[in-house]
Amino acid sequence: MKVLVINAGSSSLKYQLIDMDKQSVLAKGLCERIGIEGSNLQHTNVGADSKTKIEKPMKDHGDAIQMVIDALVDEKIGVIKSMDEIGAVGHRVVHGAEEFANSCLITEAVMKALEKCTPLAPLHNPPNIIGINACTKIMPNVPQVAVFDTAFHQTMPAKAFMYALPYECYEKDRIRKYGFHGTSHKYVSQEAAKFLGKAPEDLKIITCHLGNGSSISAVDGGKCVDTSMGFTPLDGVPMGTRTGSMDPAVVTYLLNKGMTAAEVDNLMNKKSGVQGVSGVSSDFRDLSAASKEGNKRAQLALDMFTYQVKKYIGSYAAAMGGVDAVVFTAGVGENDAATRKAVTDGLGFMGIAVDDEKNNTRGTVDITADGASVKTLVIPTNEELMIAIDTKKIVEG
Repeated sequence: MKVLVINAGSSSLKYQLIDMDKQSVLAKGLCERIGIEGSNLQHTNVGADSKTKIEKPMKDHGDAIQMVIDALVDEKIGVIKSMDEIGAVGHRVVHGAEEFANSCLITEAVMKALEKCTPLAPLHNPPNIIGINACTKIMPNVPQVAVFDTAFHQTMPAKAFMYALPYECYEKDRIRKYGFHGTSHKYVSQEAAKFLGKAPEDLKIITCHLGNGSSISAVDGGKCVDTSMGFTPLDGVPMGTRTGSMDPAVVTYLLNKGMTAAEVDNLMNKKSGVQGVSGVSSDFRDLSAASKEGNKRAQLALDMFTYQVKKYIGSYAAAMGGVDAVVFTAGVGENDAATRKAVTDGLGFMGIAVDDEKNNTRGTVDITADGASVKTLVIPTNEELMIAIDTKKIVEG
């Protein structure tokens, strides 16, 4: 089966066509500036290692999907002979709230439920829904599956996901911790179990998805029992431009000083995090370079980030009553040896330590120091493959 994976944004659409018999990517690409002047498709035929940019007006996501299909079947740059070779479409959907604890086949009832979840993710769910509708129009007979960022975290117990607000806030307004990056945490925790040659049910794993957006999850017996992101992706560790956890009274303080709700929201989501602290960049590579040149604020931003990740690892080990493996993944987690070293330094009392030489390698690797009782692994995430795996499983029943 060939699965088309779609990740629709407000004015963009990422895609991959994956051959599930070999779990290999045949083609991938990006539609940019949908509905905006200068829209274009950047398509890569992976097998031929060829890249093509097609500049053409895309008034909506329907046009974008049609351009993707046209590129996939094109005689020169395509990878399939006809659209009939696409066995299913898997969609990344950001928020499934409590309605969806697993990926699911998309039906009319599911679409109504997705609309119900939209207030919880007003910037993300609408374009996800638009992408689904566009595929339905162009490929009405191809089964489609929704894979949710929040689903993996629905196994959290109430003591972990509830906030200490009046209970009515949960019942009426659905205010609780949902968590995000679930597809990534699910994938790397399963891959970690395979790597260690053990069943997920026999392991306590802490997964660290570290990048411009970061989250940490506690996975006990293959199920998420806690995660750092909360009601929104703003919670948890400091990120590229997001604050991470802080005293909520800061919000009312800023409002009382005359800022509007929109200004506070913009401040916390787009002007804070390591960029706000450093004044340099949201890119950890830039921060590292600035720190080496003596920029103290850049170093402070890095120290704040690694300190908070370290705290989550310690608290999640306590919550699970132990830990068998710590997994680093995503842009920073996979590629920044210095961050991994800083996070794990001082955790020897827990049995966590990394080998400096192993830590400076790339790919899927065990970086555990000799004598450490807890495995420390680096596992590249592959959310698109996880979406395709779920899609194939559901479509085949």
